[in-house]
Amino acid sequence: MKLLKSLALDRFTLLLISTVILASLFPIYGRAADIFGVVTTIAIVILFFLHGAKLSREAIIEGILHWKLHSVVFALTFVVFPMLGLLARPLLLPLLGQQLYWGFLFLCFLPSTVQSSIAFTSIARGNVAAAVCSASFSNMAGMLISPILVSLFIFGQARHEYDVTSSIIEIVMLLLVPFVAGQLLRRYIFPYMQRMPALVKVFDQGSILMVVYGAFSGAVVAGLWQQVHGLTLFYLILACSGLLTIIMLLALYIPRWMGFNRADQIAIFFCGSKKTLASGVPMAQILFAGQPMGMIVLPIMIFHQIQLMVCGVIAAHWARRQDTDTDQ
Repeated sequence: MKLLKSLALDRFTLLLISTVILASLFPIYGRAADIFGVVTTIAIVILFFLHGAKLSREAIIEGILHWKLHSVVFALTFVVFPMLGLLARPLLLPLLGQQLYWGFLFLCFLPSTVQSSIAFTSIARGNVAAAVCSASFSNMAGMLISPILVSLFIFGQARHEYDVTSSIIEIVMLLLVPFVAGQLLRRYIFPYMQRMPALVKVFDQGSILMVVYGAFSGAVVAGLWQQVHGLTLFYLILACSGLLTIIMLLALYIPRWMGFNRADQIAIFFCGSKKTLASGVPMAQILFAGQPMGMIVLPIMIFHQIQLMVCGVIAAHWARRQDTDTDQ
């Protein structure tokens, strides 16, 4: 029963699925889509401003000193993940087609999540301070590294005209600058956020749903569901599941082999095995402008749900085991 409860879809996931269905049935297009895009961009700027305001400066100072842990998370996120995505090309390209494989590869280039990495590390009794710093550093570094990886391994091979410098500048202005501004104004903003946690959560999730709706609307208008058949979707789910399994095994055993303590192992496991939807979808809109956006973001949406379900089960199991060990 506990396992089934852990695997149950949370409310945000149900909303995410509902948003995809809504975009499939009632896509927004034309002038309305342009206006909706501007509103969505404003929402994303505010979202990353709030993310910056959430982050404790003390946690940054405490966590940043643990450079060895951060190096392992960084290597898993920006070296091992991309290598796995590139090595899978001969198998996945014929099964998924170019656009979905680009989305799968883009998923491998993305930074780690912030909120869920910290939450699962906390549930499993891991090093929360290190998780805060590592996941946040991964997100900020990804704003520079992810566009470069896209330039080298996606558009570089496709002979696509792509200006990596302008893409990085646009991502920095849209995501990093608001994040830093939120951090600088944290002392004024954070007390209000603590008083209205439900409102902050609604805005947090709502802005992501807006981006997903806009992206899928454009893809549906361009014929997404005529291009992605049931069998192709099944292959994509298998590919995402296989990728998560391999990276989780590496994130589990490499820290043990390197001699990290249990709390650090947990932080590395959750920060090094996950990919961000919150940063991934806005990045995709900038990096893949003019491409079928729905097919680009579909892999990260599927991977995101699988990682949440699996990490929820693992975090709960490790927490129960910790409680059992403490009682003995």
